[in-house]
Amino acid sequence: MAELANHGSVQKGALEPFLAADVGGTHARIGLVSQHPDGARPVTVLQYHRYACAEWPSLTAVLKDFVSQLGNAVHVDRCAVASAGYVLGDAIVNDNLPWPVSIRDIRDSLGIHQLAVINDFEAVAYATQFLAQADTAPVIEAEGPAANGPVLVMGPGTGLGSAVLLPGKPHATVLATEAGQIALSPGNEREIAILRELAKERAYVSFEHALSGPGLLNLYRAISTLRGSAATLARPSDVTRAALERSDEAAVEALEVFCGLLGSFVGDLTLLYGARGGVFLAGGILPQIRDVLITSSFKQRFFNKGVMRAFLQQVPVRLMEHGQLGVIGAAGMYLDGYSTPPGDSTTQ
Repeated sequence: MAELANHGSVQKGALEPFLAADVGGTHARIGLVSQHPDGARPVTVLQYHRYACAEWPSLTAVLKDFVSQLGNAVHVDRCAVASAGYVLGDAIVNDNLPWPVSIRDIRDSLGIHQLAVINDFEAVAYATQFLAQADTAPVIEAEGPAANGPVLVMGPGTGLGSAVLLPGKPHATVLATEAGQIALSPGNEREIAILRELAKERAYVSFEHALSGPGLLNLYRAISTLRGSAATLARPSDVTRAALERSDEAAVEALEVFCGLLGSFVGDLTLLYGARGGVFLAGGILPQIRDVLITSSFKQRFFNKGVMRAFLQQVPVRLMEHGQLGVIGAAGMYLDGYSTPPGDSTTQ
């Protein structure tokens, strides 16, 4: 999803600073950026701040606060917003955001001349082109260097995001996906039992219902029921903490099931997109559980694809911190012209 609400066209040569935002269900990351003159990376981040979404009444309020911190010497009239969801009329539609987002309200309240809306994982995927090896940590080492080919970027947070980077000239193409909405596929008898529990509360069970912050809580509650124990933990962060401290057996199992399902799903998507260029794992959860992820069944489940095991052994899987990547990616995609005219709902 990449859409432009504007009164003009992107000026490729303009180096004036503009706003770039990466908006998720938990955090909104806002940056003042300027186009990088030498092309080594799309933009330079001049100022940056991360906001807790729950503490603010709207995205407009977040952006206005950030702009107020810049002072009168800086005037911005362009903004690129990376957000989960899709554009429908004036709104960005996504159940994981804590408030509705009005494109018109942002533009009018901040005096924005040009407002681009880009899918959040598209933006993160775009920004992986500019990652150094030191910016990531290995989860699965490949037998050789990554090939030149599609790159899969996915990760669980408030939701389950996924995008694919297709290398090319003059710039890469990014494919947004809704892979998180694929039907949950259990890999063993225990996961079949868990799926049955999850299906009691909803007519359709997607991977996002298990592989996300709320999904981890879903797994914990289902496993508690199967164990015949009380589900005393109320938040995803509580489950993560209890699992890491090994203070709740259902939480420990929930995190292991989470990692196993993730390994299977990442392996499936790698095959689906032919991601010879590698896999980057992002999102807000995985950096917190890195040690558990590496020692879990993730790797075994990733490789457990029958005759395709040899293919997957050539694909490196690396973990990255989300950080400013969404901001950089949103800005870069905007400058590269990933947009559609106002009123045109065509996705790119």
